[in-house]
Amino acid sequence: MRTMRGWFQDTTGGLPKIFWYLWAGTLINRLGSFVLVFLAIYLTLERGFSATQAGLVLGLWGVGGAIGTTVGGTLTDRWGRRPTLLTAHLGAATMMLALGFARPLWAVALGAFLLGTFAEAARPAFGAMMIDVVPEKDRLRAFSLNYWAINLGFACAAILAGLAAEVGYLLLFAVDAATTLATALIIFFRVGETRRASTTAARKGGPAPAGALRTILADRVFLGFVVLNLFSALVFLQHISMLPIAMGESGLSPATYGSVIALNGILIVAGQLFVPRLIRGRSRSHVLALAAVVMGVGFGLTAFAETAWFYGVTVLIWTLGEMLNSPSNATLIAELSPAALRGRYQGTFSLSWQVAGATAPVLGGLVREQSGNATLWLGCAAVGGLVAVAHLVSGPARERRATALRTTTAPLVPAVALDLPAPEAAEAAATAPAEPLPATRPSPATIGQ
Repeated sequence: MRTMRGWFQDTTGGLPKIFWYLWAGTLINRLGSFVLVFLAIYLTLERGFSATQAGLVLGLWGVGGAIGTTVGGTLTDRWGRRPTLLTAHLGAATMMLALGFARPLWAVALGAFLLGTFAEAARPAFGAMMIDVVPEKDRLRAFSLNYWAINLGFACAAILAGLAAEVGYLLLFAVDAATTLATALIIFFRVGETRRASTTAARKGGPAPAGALRTILADRVFLGFVVLNLFSALVFLQHISMLPIAMGESGLSPATYGSVIALNGILIVAGQLFVPRLIRGRSRSHVLALAAVVMGVGFGLTAFAETAWFYGVTVLIWTLGEMLNSPSNATLIAELSPAALRGRYQGTFSLSWQVAGATAPVLGGLVREQSGNATLWLGCAAVGGLVAVAHLVSGPARERRATALRTTTAPLVPAVALDLPAPEAAEAAATAPAEPLPATRPSPATIGQ
């Protein structure tokens, strides 16, 4: 009992209050994330759209998400984390209801596009706010806790969505909108702005440093990491598009696919909180390389699966890789993001997921059609191996870049994270050491290393 209590304290203790408000908002939002789970079924069975039309709607959702992450990252740095989050959540809740009431194809397509834009615009602001309020030493377990909440909420949502759909599909949209609005209310009442102004001009509402896009495009270390994440995501997202098709060709029902894929969420909920202690102090490059290999092996074994239990084993294997990958990815992106450009760096990283979401089904379908099912899954294994080697090769340069940013940037002390009354908080913010602006270009000493 004492050991369990100590583990619980090590896992959850000492994190700022704002983190727990954000964590609660994540859990509530994900508990109601019904629409994306059932959207394809709703469009084809309930609304009578063809598979091509449903694919168009889902594709526009992805296009909107790509735009949302880009715009959201810019607004996060220029406008602030809190107003960006509030606008994104309120817009998403509104568009969720609008999509539920939309009838013509053009209205459904437009609603999906705008919903994707608003929903994904929140991602960079949320990531930047988490980095703002959680000290570097606690970020690994903080991101693991947040990832655990995402999967707990999603696992419950998949079950609740099935029950809600029996009542009526409009209920899916209404509940999803309500939980999104609830998250906005938590942010409005309990979470203040966490961005710290870097200069006097910025404190007066001035723009973020000029040349932000130039800085990102010149940051080859960061962009290399984004590209590696893109390839990993292309493999990982095959479980949404090609895995159900493969299981169907094996004579397994959609219900069986649902049960098998549920193992992903169950394993993450059961084991994710133990991951920080497992990987603490280990080389992140080695952890990311191992994660890529494990995911590659899991997806590669799908080439030989024919029965439900075999498919279940493959899901459990690649889920272990996902569990290792997620917290290491999140902490590394936090350390590679210059403080004044955190929103845009978060947005650029999120963009890799949006691109993968739009292209993974197309590429997977083309490979299956041209070369066969086995080639697709064995190709996923090969990509995982190549990504692992790339992580080992590029890892030292990433760590040098993270060290350089740590030594040239004073730690953030957002007033809202101090839990002080307004006058004392204002004084603390005014007396906190100034945070230097990043150079408009990365240091020549660290470029390309």
